[in-house]
Amino acid sequence: MRGQDTQQAVIFSYISPEERVPADHPLRPIRAMVDKALVSLSSKFQQIYSQIGRPGIPPERLLRALLLQVLYTVRSERLLMEQLNYNLLFRWFVGLNMDDGIWDVTVFTKNRDRLLEGEVAQIFFEAVLSQARAAQLLSDEHFTVDGTLIEAWASHKSFQRKDEPPTPPSDGTRNRTVDFKKEKRSNKTHRSTTDPEARQFKKSEGAGAQLCYMGHVLMENRNGLAVRARLTQASGTAERDACVDMLQDVGGNRRITLGGDKNYDVHDFVDTLRNLNVTPHVAQNNTNRKSAIDGRTTRHPGYGVSIRKRKRVEEIFGWLKTVGVLRKTRHRGTQRVDWMFTFSLAAYNLVRMRNLALTG
Repeated sequence: MRGQDTQQAVIFSYISPEERVPADHPLRPIRAMVDKALVSLSSKFQQIYSQIGRPGIPPERLLRALLLQVLYTVRSERLLMEQLNYNLLFRWFVGLNMDDGIWDVTVFTKNRDRLLEGEVAQIFFEAVLSQARAAQLLSDEHFTVDGTLIEAWASHKSFQRKDEPPTPPSDGTRNRTVDFKKEKRSNKTHRSTTDPEARQFKKSEGAGAQLCYMGHVLMENRNGLAVRARLTQASGTAERDACVDMLQDVGGNRRITLGGDKNYDVHDFVDTLRNLNVTPHVAQNNTNRKSAIDGRTTRHPGYGVSIRKRKRVEEIFGWLKTVGVLRKTRHRGTQRVDWMFTFSLAAYNLVRMRNLALTG
C-alpha cells in the first residue's frame, strides 16, 4: 500500500539525538576520548572565564564544535552554525538538545577568540597524547621530524615595501592592479599589509614563492602519532631550529633516533643532535657536498628502518591540508595559526587512535 506524503510537521518528539546516532558510529569513540581530555582542561577554563557576568558558550561545547569543523572540513564558522542548526549528529557531538538554540556566528567567533588567546590547544593536545601514552601506543625511542608550508591568508598584492605607505587603487576599485615584473622583492624590504608576520618563501627549486608559515611535527615511529608541534615563520633554517626545540625532554636520559629528509643533513645540525643524545637517521644529501651522515650511522639496520618510517609523517601533513583545512590558513598572525595547527594535530591523533583501537 502506498504511504501518504503528509506535510504537516510533528509538534512533539520523544527521540533524543543520543538515540539517533548509531552505536557503531565512528564519532562515538572520538567523543569519549574528547570528553576525557576536556576534564583535564577544567582548571584552565576557570582561569580564562570571569566569575561574574552573563554565562557565555560553555568552552567544552565550543571545543567540540571546533573539532567538528576540523573533522568534517567545514570552512567557516557560518557554515558550522548552519550545520549545528539541522544536523543531529553535530548536535549530539557538541552536546546540544533538540530544542537548544544555535549561537550567533559573531558570538561564537568572539568566544572562540578567547580560547585562541590561551594555551588551550597545547593543553588539549597533551591531554589527548596522555591517553595514547596510557594505551601504550607511543614509541619513546624512535621519532621522525619534518616541516610543511601553510599558505597565509594574504595575497601577493599585499606584499609591499616597508618604507613606503600602502598605495590605494588608482582605478577606484578595491583590488588594485600591480605589476611585479623586474621588481626585486624580499622579506627584508617588503612585508604583507594583510598579515605582517607571514613570510615569502619557497621550499624547493622551481616552485613559486608564496606568503606562508611553516608547520613542524615530531612523530613517533610506532603508530605515526604526532607528539610535538611547532609553527614558525618560514625560513631556510626554521625546520632545523624547530626540531631542536621540539626534541627538548623527549627522550629523557635515553638515546633516541630521529629520522628526517635531506634538508636535515647539515653538519652543524647533526652535531647538535648527537650532543642531545640523539642518533641522526636523516637521509644523506650528497649533492655538491659531503654528507654529515657517515658509515657509523648507515651501517646499522635501524637506519634503513627509520628512512622507510619517516615517509609516514607525510600522511599527517596530507590529512591536515585536505581534511583539516590547513592548506591555506583562515587566521592571521603566528600565535593564532600556531593554535589552529596544534589543535588540528590533536584532531588527527584522535582519528588515528580511534582507527588503531578498531584494528587492534
